[in-house]
Amino acid sequence: MKKNYGYILPTIIAAALAIGVFVGGKLHFNDSPERLFTTNSKKDKLNRLIDYIDYEYVDDIDTDSIVDVTVNNILEKLDPHSVYIPKREMNQVSENMKGDFVGIGINFYPYRDTISVIRTIANGPSFLKGILPGDRILMADNDTLFGKNMANDNIVKKLKGEKGSYVELTVYRKSENKTFKVMVRRDIVPIKSVESYYMMTPKMGYIKVNRFAESTFREFKEALKELRKQGAEKLTLDLRDNPGGYLGIAEQMADEFLEDGKLILYTKNKKGRIDKIFATDKGSFEDKPIYVLINERSASASEIIAGALQDNDIGTIVGRRSFGKGLVQREMDLGDGSAVRLTVSRYYTPTGRSIQRTYENGNKDYYKRFTDRYHNGELVSVDSIKVADSLKFTTPKGRVVYGGGGIIPDVFVPIGSNEEEAVESMDSLGFLSFFVFEYLDEDRNRFADISEEEFINDYRVDDILFERFVDYSVNRGLKMDFYDFEDPLKRYIKAALAEQLFGANTHAKIKGSVDAMLKKVLELNQPTIRQAEADEIEATN
Repeated sequence: MKKNYGYILPTIIAAALAIGVFVGGKLHFNDSPERLFTTNSKKDKLNRLIDYIDYEYVDDIDTDSIVDVTVNNILEKLDPHSVYIPKREMNQVSENMKGDFVGIGINFYPYRDTISVIRTIANGPSFLKGILPGDRILMADNDTLFGKNMANDNIVKKLKGEKGSYVELTVYRKSENKTFKVMVRRDIVPIKSVESYYMMTPKMGYIKVNRFAESTFREFKEALKELRKQGAEKLTLDLRDNPGGYLGIAEQMADEFLEDGKLILYTKNKKGRIDKIFATDKGSFEDKPIYVLINERSASASEIIAGALQDNDIGTIVGRRSFGKGLVQREMDLGDGSAVRLTVSRYYTPTGRSIQRTYENGNKDYYKRFTDRYHNGELVSVDSIKVADSLKFTTPKGRVVYGGGGIIPDVFVPIGSNEEEAVESMDSLGFLSFFVFEYLDEDRNRFADISEEEFINDYRVDDILFERFVDYSVNRGLKMDFYDFEDPLKRYIKAALAEQLFGANTHAKIKGSVDAMLKKVLELNQPTIRQAEADEIEATN
C-alpha cells in the first residue's frame, strides 16, 4: 500500500513558485526610468498617498514596505512571472544569475552550532590555504561563528567581502585536535550551473544543467569538450528541475545542436514585432544523437531548448511534460537597489507553438493547475495529458507536437511512487548529505586510501551503516518502509558519500545507475549500438 509523505508536495510547490524569479534577460532602455515614465496623474496619486501616510499617519510606518506591497500587488495583476525583487534579495539573485560571488570558497554545514566544512571549492581560496573537509571555522577576524541561533545569512555575510580582501580564520581540526589561524584572501568563487558531467557509456556523455546563468554556456562548453576527449559521440542533456534563466544562454546552447540557418525560436511583443533567432555555423555537436531529459519542473530556457530540438526533428525528448512557461522577462533597476522583471514578450517554438499555460484566472489558479498534475494522473500516464486539437502542430518530418502547457516529450517516463520520490527528496534536500557528513566526521581516515575508481567499483554500503541511517531517520521523525527500499537507499547513501569524498560528478554517476530516465535513455540507445555493431561486422566481411 502506498503512503503519502507530506513533505514531498510542499517541496514541489515551492520549487514551482520559485520558477518565475529566475527568468528573462536584462533590460536595456536607452532612456532613464525618469524619462521613460513621465509624470502623470496615476503616478502622482500613488506618490501623494505615500507622502500623506509618511507625514500624517498616526503611527510610525515603514513606507518602504508599503511600496513593496504596492509593487507586488500591481505585478500580480499582470502575469505570474512579472516579479519584484526587493533590495534585500537583489544581491543574492544577481549572484545566482551571474554565476559567481566573492568569498572564501567552502561548502559548509552548521553542525552542533559550529560551522563545519563539507568541501572546499577546488583551487579556491580556502583550498589553496589547506582548509580540509571536517574543519570547524570558529571565527572570522573578530567575529564569532559558533553558538546557537547562528543564521546562515549572517555567517555568509561575515565570510564574504571585497575581492582581494583578507579574512583571518580561526580553525579547529578535529582529526589532529588542534586550533590554528589562517589568513585567506577572498576571491571570485563560481556558482556552478553545470552541476555534473560524466560518461554514461564509452560513447555517451551526460551533462546536468541546473539553471541558465551568465556562466552556463561557458561551463557547458568546457564539460562537452572534456566529454569529447573521453570519446563522447552522443549526449544526454539533463534539464530536469531546471527553472530556466537567460534567454540568450538557451539560444547559444540550442545552437550547439542545430545546423546553420535552423530556427531556434521567435518572440512577439505587444506591438506585434517578431524577432527570429536562427542557429549559426558555430555548433560543435550537430548531426549527433542527443537525448534531452525534462520533467514537470523544467521551465523557460529549458523548454526553449527542448522545443527547438523537437520542432527541428533533432534528438529525442525524454521524461514528462514540462512546466509551461512561454513568457520572456527583462530586468529594470528601480534606482534604490531593487528591480522589477517584467514580461515583455512571448516566445514561440519553430513550428509556432506557444507553450505558456493560461493565467487568465490569476496566479492562484495558475499554480493550482500546475499542482493538479499530481492528482489527475498525467505524471503516471501520458494518456492523461489532455491537449486540444487546436494546439496540434507538425514538424518538418511530419511529427505531431503540441502547444499549450509545456513540452510533451517524445518518450514518456512516469514519476516514481511516493516512496521513490521520498528517497529522491532525501538526496535533493540534503538529508542524506547531513547523515553522511556526521558519519565521515567520526573518522575521515577510513576512506583515506581508497581511490575514486575503487570506491565506484568496489565499495558497498553494508548493513551496519544502513541500520545507522534508519535510526538516524527515525530519530528525526521520518517515517517510511525503509527495508522495502533498502537497495536504492544504499545506492543513494553511497552517492552522498561519493559527493563529499570525490565531488558532484562521482555522485551523479553512482546515482544515475538507479535513475529511471537514464535507464530509458540507455534502452533507447541499444538499437543504435546494435546497428553500429552490425555495420562493423558487415564492413569486416
